Amino acid sequence: MKVHKFGGSALNGIESFEQMARILKGRTEDLVVVSAFWGVTDELLNAAHLAASRGDYTRVLEGLLNRHLVIAEHFLQGRELDATASALRAELSRLGELLGGVAVLQDLSRRSLDQILSCGELLSAPLVTRFLNSRGIEAQHVDARALVVTDDSFGAARCDEPATHARARAALAVVKGIIVTEGFIGSTPSGITTTLGRGGSDLSAILLGASLGVDEICLWSNREGLLTADPEFVADAFPIAEISYQEALELTHFGAKIIEPTALLPAVNANIPVRLANAMRPEAGGTRIAATPAPSEYPVRGLASIPEVCLLSLHGLGMQGVTGTAERMFGALARNRINVILITQASSELSICCAIKPDDALAGAKALKEEFSAEISSGLIAQPAIEHNLSVIAVVGEQMKRRTGIAGRVFSALGRNGVNVVAIAQGSSELNISIVTRSAGRKKALNVIHDAFFLAGIRTVNLFVTGTGLIGGTLLAQIEAQKLKLLKEHSVRINLVGLSNSRHMLIDPRGIPVDRWKELLSQGEEADLASFVGTMKSLNLPSACFCDCTASDAPCDFYEGIMKASISVVTPNKRANAGDFGRYKAIKKMAREKDVVYGYETTVGAGLPVIGTLRDLVACGDRISRIEAVLSGTVSFIFNELGKGGRFSSLVLDAKEKGYTEPDPRDDLGAVDIARKTLILIREAGMDLEMKDIRIQPILPDKLVKAPSVREFLDLLPEADQGIGALAASAREKGRVLRYVAIITPAGAELSLRDYGPESPFYNLAGTDNLVMFSTERYSANPLVIRGPGAGAAVTAGGVFADILKTAQSYL
Repeated sequence: MKVHKFGGSALNGIESFEQMARILKGRTEDLVVVSAFWGVTDELLNAAHLAASRGDYTRVLEGLLNRHLVIAEHFLQGRELDATASALRAELSRLGELLGGVAVLQDLSRRSLDQILSCGELLSAPLVTRFLNSRGIEAQHVDARALVVTDDSFGAARCDEPATHARARAALAVVKGIIVTEGFIGSTPSGITTTLGRGGSDLSAILLGASLGVDEICLWSNREGLLTADPEFVADAFPIAEISYQEALELTHFGAKIIEPTALLPAVNANIPVRLANAMRPEAGGTRIAATPAPSEYPVRGLASIPEVCLLSLHGLGMQGVTGTAERMFGALARNRINVILITQASSELSICCAIKPDDALAGAKALKEEFSAEISSGLIAQPAIEHNLSVIAVVGEQMKRRTGIAGRVFSALGRNGVNVVAIAQGSSELNISIVTRSAGRKKALNVIHDAFFLAGIRTVNLFVTGTGLIGGTLLAQIEAQKLKLLKEHSVRINLVGLSNSRHMLIDPRGIPVDRWKELLSQGEEADLASFVGTMKSLNLPSACFCDCTASDAPCDFYEGIMKASISVVTPNKRANAGDFGRYKAIKKMAREKDVVYGYETTVGAGLPVIGTLRDLVACGDRISRIEAVLSGTVSFIFNELGKGGRFSSLVLDAKEKGYTEPDPRDDLGAVDIARKTLILIREAGMDLEMKDIRIQPILPDKLVKAPSVREFLDLLPEADQGIGALAASAREKGRVLRYVAIITPAGAELSLRDYGPESPFYNLAGTDNLVMFSTERYSANPLVIRGPGAGAAVTAGGVFADILKTAQSYL
């Protein structure tokens, strides 16, 4: 035998009634408990308040009659329909008399309100009974007021379990077929109608199930059961197949909305499993709550949260070693009917605090002031402190017991995402780790903890990209091409949340389809970098990464603030690291303090591992004596081709067409870009040099460098052919090649044209190759050489992509 409770969401239209019949088909002795139709209780409450203020409540009565008649007329006919319509009108007539009395007296007592609110169930239960019979399912209606015995605490009546058990067993033993009764309502021993308050229909079903000793109690609604977290805040939450009574009670206590804790207790006492399931998808199974559930594949069953709490605390030297302080504190709160959600106390006994509802904060502080007035007056204890705008997050699971690393994983995930933990509480049962955080970070905290335990190692990067030109566009194409493989083989998911260029910007926390980014961005709002960054920070998404694919100085000014919000920064933009030294140091320091990734490998050598290698050498204690490098793929391409007899101006235009150059080729040929890369290497090597310390031999005549526009510069380019061509020809005649090289030593740095013979690694460069040669204390006789393509959208975007993936690794 089973109990089936159909909540209001499962009694919401024709299809929901059809589904009820499918669920009950073939059942011959089950008990069905029904709520009022969806939204009816709220309508009744509205009617009651209208009556008390002498408003027009008759339209509510008409609406209720029409809603129930629609169901009756669809499923019933002939005399059965007439009888049902007559019964509905009779019940609504009685309701009209009740409301009329309230209107005359202008007094809405709790007792009267219970009489009014009970009408929702008294309308639905007889109608459900007739519907089931019309579908060939034998059913009889039994009034719940003859079964459920309560006290007279109207609005939230307390059930008399022994009396209810006795009445229910006696009354239902003689009924044949399926029994249909109302949830939410009962009566006092003298027969006065009462309601059971919030979760009353669940309580009715579970209490009656315990009375009859049924095999299972099924609570049908429009939800999939108890989820691993609230799906409103955690999009990846999924149903929990099985859970223990204690785990369910912990989750419901801390905010899980699926069932009231008090409603579950009769099932716990009677050891009857309770199933929470979606009436429209019964095959999904929902959640089974039982004494001994099947073990979970996860160490944690689920997360729950209370959105708003206050911390009420006492602290002072007068508490240390004094017995009874906690007893006095919580006794004072209890006498004032203030519920304590959680408790935490410092091991030093210098402070003790508890989480309470915000509405209770002032009353709680007053109660403690009165209780500890003597100690406060003498300075032994400080005035009670209240901390507002906090939330509680509970991490619940019986498999957490005696299992190391659970708390570490929780706090590591929170710390890496910049979520501050205000207070912690964990009971000796190890069933629950409760964390108090700032309310503003609640959603982020829930997501990072959920990711840490439930996504089977999947690491999500919430990506914001500014700059959608050649590099940015290529990066997005690479992400689209690689996304499925990344998820399948590396458990990394890239969620593109924000896009911005010089014209438009678009932010969507749900994700922007990467294959449609151009179309969607073109429809976005007008670009405003400050607004883009501000929105990104205010969203406070977990595992967020800001990717600057511009060549502009403007985004660099935001890096430090972005990192302060615990958002990683990845960029091929050289301006931050080659600009003001103070800004460079501040950005690096902030990255360390907030433990976020600052990925700028592509600022030197495109996709080559130059920065990482240099950083590792320095970190391991090696001393850099000399760095010799070709640092521009563009310039490398031009001089490699010059060595074959090409013409300088034609080669520059060819490089620009191939996408090797900066938007203004003078950034390459004027050595500005190379100087920036050189300065970055200088700083990464730990050398105390500035841009002014770099000696630069210009490649171009001054006239070309100072041309008013890019177009005019390109027109003047042939003027450089003769001089540069002569140098290349001279080197070629000697069997050597011309290279534009950066040389860095502790004494200084210079950029200059040099020729190299076959004995040098620089001799065999081809295409856009970069080459960086590190001479160090450990690599002295045979320098460490890194060589490969140093220009091109594909290799640069690939390097940026690799840095983005490193941010995913940081959130392990």
